[in-house]
Amino acid sequence: MLTPERHQLIIDQIERYDVVKIQELINLTNASESTIRRDLSTLEERGFLKRVHGGASKLSDIRLEPDMLEKSSKNLQDKLKIAETAASLLEEGDCIYLDAGTTTLHMIEFMDKSKDIVVVTNGIMHIDALIRKEITFYLLGGYVKQRTGAMIGGTSLTAMEQYRFDKSFLGVNGIHAEAGYTTPDPDESLLKHKAVKQAKNAYVLADPSKFGEISFSAFASLGDATIITTDAKECTFDNYQEKTVVKVVKP
Repeated sequence: MLTPERHQLIIDQIERYDVVKIQELINLTNASESTIRRDLSTLEERGFLKRVHGGASKLSDIRLEPDMLEKSSKNLQDKLKIAETAASLLEEGDCIYLDAGTTTLHMIEFMDKSKDIVVVTNGIMHIDALIRKEITFYLLGGYVKQRTGAMIGGTSLTAMEQYRFDKSFLGVNGIHAEAGYTTPDPDESLLKHKAVKQAKNAYVLADPSKFGEISFSAFASLGDATIITTDAKECTFDNYQEKTVVKVVKP
């Protein structure tokens, strides 16, 4: 079987079953395990699939955006550990950008208000937590997305122009070795892009399920930010560590 035929067969199987195991592909193609593994790596790099432990899975819809309720119920322990690690990076007097999202929301729980942190955010969901923690913060303003509570649009972008940050902390829908950091909404992508460019240091907070995924709109290259994630047997970070710093913590 020629390589293009084998690749198409693998793609067809994933489209049909969502998840396939390496052994199933070996049996189907009569190829060696090393050949199938190379095929999966190649197809992942091209954005056709996502490698998982023991096989590969279908990528999420590139325009799909879960709402806050759905996001908050997924990978909670991972998100809490990532948030705690991110908050530990804050230093006395830091001015930071805190992106809308569930993991960045959890960061507020771990912030030390005695460090005199100033927060700029586009997250409606962050308001109560910041008030309760008595942390000084500024809202960007703009159009509010009902599904996620994120403020976006021209007003947000204009407001962002006046700020510069010691650190930016961002959520993400997809992290890919070639496509970089992506999110479904182009307007939100523009805001994230500015947050990265206007910070001395940018951090992307992502549980392992985000690796290998590609969403509709790219906002930064892989090397533009440090990734904070958790260890997971089904996810290898080798391709990403070649291009940026990946801080892996135990969940």
